[in-house]
Amino acid sequence: MCGIVGYIGSRQAKEILLEGLKRLEYRGYDSAGITILNSKGLVTFRRPGKIADLEKELNGLSLSGTAGIAHTRWATHGYPSTINAHPHSDCTGEIAIVHNGIIENFSALKEKLIKLGHRFTSDTDTEVLAHLIEEHFEGNLETAVREALRKVEGTYGIAVISSRDPDKIVAARLGSPLVIGLANGDLILASDCSAIALHTKQVIYLDDGEMAVLKRGGSYTTTDLDNTAVTKEIEEISWDSKEIEKGGFNHFMMKEIFEQPESLQNAMRGRLLIEDGNVKVGGLNLTEEELLKINRIVIIACGTSWHAALIGEYMLEEIARIPVEVEYASEFRYRNPIVDKNTLVVVISQSGETADTLAAMREAKARGARIMGICNVVGSTIPREANAGIYLHAGPEIGVASTKAFTGQIVVLLILTLLFGRLRGFPAEDARKIMRELLKIPGLVRDTLERKNDEIRELAQQYYKSSNFLYLGRGYNFPVALEGALKLKEISYIHAEGYPAAEMKHGPIALIDENMPVVVVAIKDSVYNKVLSNIEEVKVRRGRLIAVANEDDDQIGRLVDHIITVPKTLDILSPIVTITPLQLLAYHIAVLRGCDVDKPRNLAKSVTVE
Repeated sequence: MCGIVGYIGSRQAKEILLEGLKRLEYRGYDSAGITILNSKGLVTFRRPGKIADLEKELNGLSLSGTAGIAHTRWATHGYPSTINAHPHSDCTGEIAIVHNGIIENFSALKEKLIKLGHRFTSDTDTEVLAHLIEEHFEGNLETAVREALRKVEGTYGIAVISSRDPDKIVAARLGSPLVIGLANGDLILASDCSAIALHTKQVIYLDDGEMAVLKRGGSYTTTDLDNTAVTKEIEEISWDSKEIEKGGFNHFMMKEIFEQPESLQNAMRGRLLIEDGNVKVGGLNLTEEELLKINRIVIIACGTSWHAALIGEYMLEEIARIPVEVEYASEFRYRNPIVDKNTLVVVISQSGETADTLAAMREAKARGARIMGICNVVGSTIPREANAGIYLHAGPEIGVASTKAFTGQIVVLLILTLLFGRLRGFPAEDARKIMRELLKIPGLVRDTLERKNDEIRELAQQYYKSSNFLYLGRGYNFPVALEGALKLKEISYIHAEGYPAAEMKHGPIALIDENMPVVVVAIKDSVYNKVLSNIEEVKVRRGRLIAVANEDDDQIGRLVDHIITVPKTLDILSPIVTITPLQLLAYHIAVLRGCDVDKPRNLAKSVTVE
């Protein structure tokens, strides 16, 4: 969580830092702060609330200085308040630090520092770092930072400046991402590329256990924590800064929902060899012989990615006939998991930095499993550490509630499924049929978005005051019910639960009355008649029924209160089409409730702390 920005160069730092914070606000937004280094020393402004509140406080202030650091926070230690907002400083006010992560032994360190005479003013774990650096400072900032980090346990991405050693920013990472932009003699540090892309496309990514010293004039050094030089490759940001603008939409989430036809095409582009009935995956790094030795797949993910993983499980078991398990990343490494060299562990993360998923991946790798990453952010930690990887190529996803990454993950999992399926005897003609239908999906999604948006907005007006929702689905569309419910609760704060439709009788049916909206994914698939029976059970208990159904369905209208129609496609591809109206429904309900759709309370886009 949290967003870090740092700048040192020839321009005034204030506006660059504020603009960077705005680009990173999806990472956390309960408080924000900025420190500028100038001839008077360190000047710091902090306040609770969103970055706009900090910007308002700074309006009209000259705040000159060509170096500084800034932070937007998602709280872990300490209630959101001015004293707990970053940057934090030492006793002298001559050192300032911003931090993303958790210092697990901060209580013991704080107790020792207090005995040494240090005075603390916040409830955060981060302030311990500022005082540790002060304790070790003897004129060289990077040496003091290095010595301080030797004493901490936990995770961090930090940026530090000091008026006692000006003209530099010291940065280090362990478990929390940092990237450095090289901008014609200026240097920009950030938690991810979205804060850098406006200024340069040339970046270097810090890896765990590395430190960087950014110096005025554009020079920099990178080392490990033992001060051994590390050579870093300069990489190019692959997307344009315009992709992180709203482009005429009121919210990033809506923009990203409507970007799905293009992002779906990007996920499959160059990967479908239809004439051969095969697929091509560029970052696989595994031979056919190695793939054939795989006898079990474990998919690890969190949240929305976990729902995509469930769809992947159904696909792989149906077509590739290989056992698949889907695991919550947060639980995987705490239960002595059974994996070996013949297990493929697929880790899914939009950001490629999700702390639980990253930790689970490292645990599986240490136990000898093959690792494949499915990620959206190029250059992020998971694809760099995995044995193999597939990128989504969905472009930046700024809205906290994932939309286009989810559907992109489904496409990539299908491509992986076809790869394993063909190796294990799945017929080429059947693979060609799936691929031909897959190529039609972007058009079907575009048609649904264009035709159904206004209709779903009107439907939302009837239900936005509801307190609870139930989402039901079966087969491939059970995970869609889970994802539809998650989208609604994330951004509208309405309690919503997703269930397999048949499981309704094992508890949730007790909740159904005339005030309970029940959303049912009821397309004409292999379990259609079973779902109709489940709908009847809701109807006789007076539940308010909303069905996502196929356009040619002439039966369901007599059973439900509202129908949202979607085009017909193969069962295996249907989740990409059926989730689209549920994304729109969640969005419009949240807007009508006056919620901040892109920045829902208590949530942040990239979960980089366990």
